[in-house]
Amino acid sequence: MGRLFGTDGVRGRANSDLTPELALSVARAAASVLADRDGTERPVAVVGRDPRASGEMLEAAVVAGLTSAGAEVLRAGVLPTPALAYLTGTTGADLGVMISASHNPMPDNGIKLFSRGGHKLPDALEAAIERTVESGDTAAHRPTGAAIGRVRDLPGATEDYVAHLLSTLEQPLAGLSVVVDCAHGAAAASAPEVYRRAGATVHAIGCTPDGWNINDGVGSTHLGPLIEAVRAQGADLGLAHDGDADRCLAVSAEGEVIDGDAILAICALALHERGALKDDTVVATVMSNLGFHHTMRDAGIAVQTTAVGDRYVLEALRAGGLSLGGEQSGHLVFLEHATTGDGLLTGLTLMSRMSATGSSLAQLAAVVRRLPQILINVPVRDRIAVSESEEVADAVNAVEAELGDAGRVLLRPSGTEQLVRVMVEAPTQEQADRVAHRLAEVVAKVG
Repeated sequence: MGRLFGTDGVRGRANSDLTPELALSVARAAASVLADRDGTERPVAVVGRDPRASGEMLEAAVVAGLTSAGAEVLRAGVLPTPALAYLTGTTGADLGVMISASHNPMPDNGIKLFSRGGHKLPDALEAAIERTVESGDTAAHRPTGAAIGRVRDLPGATEDYVAHLLSTLEQPLAGLSVVVDCAHGAAAASAPEVYRRAGATVHAIGCTPDGWNINDGVGSTHLGPLIEAVRAQGADLGLAHDGDADRCLAVSAEGEVIDGDAILAICALALHERGALKDDTVVATVMSNLGFHHTMRDAGIAVQTTAVGDRYVLEALRAGGLSLGGEQSGHLVFLEHATTGDGLLTGLTLMSRMSATGSSLAQLAAVVRRLPQILINVPVRDRIAVSESEEVADAVNAVEAELGDAGRVLLRPSGTEQLVRVMVEAPTQEQADRVAHRLAEVVAKVG
C-alpha cells in the first residue's frame, strides 16, 4: 500500500483509487485514532461533502464506517470545508470528515479529516490512521446492538456558519458590487448569501451544481468566466472559490487576477495597521513570490515560511501564537476566526478592507510588486523518483547558479497527483520561462 495521505487528506479517482471500501476503512480508523473518550460516551463525528456525484456514495461508506465503530454521526450535508471545520469545533465533536476533492475535476474525490476543535491533522496522526487502515485493525472492535452508532442530520448547519462569518465583519460592504464564482461547488448557496447579507450587490456564476459540473471550466482554477462577468457587470471585483470553498482568488474591476500573495499582503497590512497582527509576523509557504517577501519586509512585517499546504500554515500559526497566514493559491487562515483556510472569510475580509479604505482592489494589490514567475506542472510516472534524482538536482543547481540572488527555483512533487511542479522566479519573464522549460524537460525525462 502506498502512502494514503497526500498534501490535503486522501484523494483519488472515486470508485477506482478511492473506493467505498477504502472510505469505510479510513472512517473506522479515524474514529479509533481520534476519539479518545473514556468509554462512557460515544465518539461523535460531523460529516459533510461537496456536491459531486460520487460524494453520495462515499458519504454512505464513511457514515457506515463511523457508526460501525460506535460513533454518533451528525450529517451536515453539502457545505464548504471551512464550515465543516467550524461545526466540528462548535458541536464538540471528536472528529470531522469532509468528503471533497477541492479543486480537482469531478471524477476525483477525497476525504479530509479534522480532529477535535476543527483542526487538520498533523503528520503523526495521519500516519497512525494509515497504519491502522493498512494493518486491518479497523475490524478489531465491532460493537453490536445498542452500541452501534446512530445517524442524525444537523439542521441549520449552513446558517450557523453564515452567521459566524457575518460576526467577523469589520466594515459593511454597502456600495460594493461583486461577482462570485462558486465553481458549481459546496459554496453555491452560502457564498452569495453571506456577501449579500454583508451589504454587497452580488452577481453569482458557477452556482448551479448538478453533481457533474463541479470545477468544470469555472472557479478558482478557471478564472476566464469570472473576468468576463466582472467586465460585463461593471463590478468592483470578482471572487473565485474552488469546489469546497477553502480558497479564494480575486479579479479587479479591470480584469486583473489578484492571487493569494497579494490578498495575504492586503490582509496582513490591514491587521498590522491596527496593531492586530500578532508579533508583526505573517506565515506563507515556499511558493510565495519574492515580491510578497519584499513588500512585507518594507512594511516591517516578518515572514515565516512553511511547506505547501494550509495545514502547515496552520501548524506554524498555532505553534507561534500568530494570527494570519496563507498560500499563493488562495488558502488564507485567519486564526482568530477559523481553524483552516476559508475562502468566504477571505472574500469578506478583502471586501471589508476595500470598503474601509475607499480603495479599489487594484490599488490595494499594487503594494506587491511581483517578480516574474512561471509554474509548470509536469506529468510524471513517479514523482518521488524525480525528487530523488541526481540529474534533476544537478539541473536545479545549474539554474540557481545562473539566477544568483536575483531569483529562485523550486521543484515540488504534488501531494495529490502524479505531477512535479516546477516554479521559477527571475528578473525577467523571458529568463524565467527559458530556465523553467529547461528544468521541466529534465523532470519529464527522468519521471
